[in-house]
Amino acid sequence: MSEYVAGVDSSTQSTKVVVWDPERQTIVRAGTAPHPDGTAVDPRAWVEAFYLAAKAAGGLDDVGALAVGGQQHGLVTLDRDGTPVRDALLWNDTRSAKAATDLREELPVATWTHACGSAPVASLTVAKVRWLADNEPENLAKTAAICLPHDYLTWKIGGSDCLDQLTTDRSDASGTGYVDLHSGKYRHDLLAMALRSDRPQIHLPRIVPPWEVAGTVMRDIDEIGLRAGTRLGPGAGDNAAAALGLQAGVGDVVVSVGTSGVVSVVADQPVADDTGVINGFMDATGNWLPLACTLNGARILSMTAALLDVSFAEFDDLALSVSDSGGMEMLPYFAGERTPNLPDATASLQGMTLENWDRAHLAHAAVRSLCELLAGAADAVRACDVPVNSVRLIGGGARSRALATMLPDILGVRVDVPEPAEYVAIGAARQAARLS
Repeated sequence: MSEYVAGVDSSTQSTKVVVWDPERQTIVRAGTAPHPDGTAVDPRAWVEAFYLAAKAAGGLDDVGALAVGGQQHGLVTLDRDGTPVRDALLWNDTRSAKAATDLREELPVATWTHACGSAPVASLTVAKVRWLADNEPENLAKTAAICLPHDYLTWKIGGSDCLDQLTTDRSDASGTGYVDLHSGKYRHDLLAMALRSDRPQIHLPRIVPPWEVAGTVMRDIDEIGLRAGTRLGPGAGDNAAAALGLQAGVGDVVVSVGTSGVVSVVADQPVADDTGVINGFMDATGNWLPLACTLNGARILSMTAALLDVSFAEFDDLALSVSDSGGMEMLPYFAGERTPNLPDATASLQGMTLENWDRAHLAHAAVRSLCELLAGAADAVRACDVPVNSVRLIGGGARSRALATMLPDILGVRVDVPEPAEYVAIGAARQAARLS
């Protein structure tokens, strides 16, 4: 029997498992399972979803290595026994907005970005840590370790109960707000400041370098056929995993439109943005991945399509049936916004007239609003002075013909749309295939 590898995408909405043939560079089979709704979720739900997705993929009995790509920034808190102290706060939970503002006032934005690549916003783990310290001191007192969503899932798949076995990778760790942009080591001083503690007794996952084995599965998991001894990769944040799935190189821009909108570019050196708009993350290969992220993404289109009571295909037809929005403008801050940093903002619609108040112009305005949101993120990335070789559009939103048609004009560059694929899971599989 051939030995394959598995790539896991533990996203905001679901877990996807792909079984990958490294020799043929193809997906052998795949499965998916949903996650609970909400911006705060019991992390054990991700483990259950992984089991269901692995079963749907036909089991993992022929898999020799596995890696997990996952949603970034979430805060998972564990007690001494490894039990979650509270529901994990996800990246899109904006209750930490004031905490982020406080941290930016305590240290200048440029100090943050030159230290760890990112200034605190509600999404980043460091802001969620401060929120926990200020609002739930009783839960903080119970917390023995903090980690990220993909760290937790990798650890649970491995089967260890020891907090010392928690691992992460440089790409996801670089999105916490307390990892050094240059060395890739923890900035314990920044974490201590977030915790309002001089000597925080909090265990952090070991940061595993690219391509190294993070651990092995400790016991057979008969339910899904996973064997003891299966190698586990360090994993990656979802954006880094997607770049790896696309085999993006230095200068390649990836525009990913899912729950959020992300514009990233692979760079061969650290990027620190004094304005704080850019997150100077690391990637999963040893390079860097500066990016700008919007909280609002494909849901702008799906919610408008639902309002109009049309299918996605019909929505695209409506949006493309007119050449412009006739002066109607949508400000799409339905979930607040991260780029620009407006966590408490709300959406609005303006410029309606008797001439443009119809389904087609509303659909066009919704697509245009998403394009302009992505264009703002792209402008910030361009300002990093990283050479741009190509631009590719991926994610669920890339399936929108209207978005793919309108985005190049608004960005002012050619945009290629690769074949739809689970690039985060594929990137995780590529990592698993290269473990040494």
